[in-house]
Amino acid sequence: MTRLSPSAAKKRVTIGKVGAAHGIHGEMRIIPLTDFTERFASMKEVMVGDELLHVESCKYHKQYVLMKFREYPVREDAMRLTGKLLTVDRSEAAPLSEGEFYTFDIIGLTVYDSEGRELGQVENVLRTGSNDVYQARRTDGGELLIPALKAVVKEIDVAGGRMVVDMPEEISDAH
Repeated sequence: MTRLSPSAAKKRVTIGKVGAAHGIHGEMRIIPLTDFTERFASMKEVMVGDELLHVESCKYHKQYVLMKFREYPVREDAMRLTGKLLTVDRSEAAPLSEGEFYTFDIIGLTVYDSEGRELGQVENVLRTGSNDVYQARRTDGGELLIPALKAVVKEIDVAGGRMVVDMPEEISDAH
């Protein structure tokens, strides 16, 4: 069984989470955590937690991807995977267009205003339909919701771990 070292784990991209078992033949429901759900159909192997597993079958069912792993042929064994994350190497991540970022790269960024004052740290990315919203923990412990709009988010520097925002008064004053 192949296991990941902690440093290798940091170079991984999360693409899904194992949900409940489906049926009696070891298939597991995968909750996609990627905008590129078509990628699952061509996968031969994937890291689940810290184990490299081989994909025996894959099909789409409602909002889930149903996967069966060669190493877990029986439902009872496969159920131990519930809650684990599916990851691929960062080099296998789907390519992005200019100005697009992976959710996992946004989470953890430190948020600053245009004067360089630290506002907080991004904890989550909310998908609202029209535009994403970056949910940040303020330095005072409160919550800061940042609309992912060019008018608000002036700079995202993933390598530098920072985001610069120009928040409208009515948003930044609401605690």
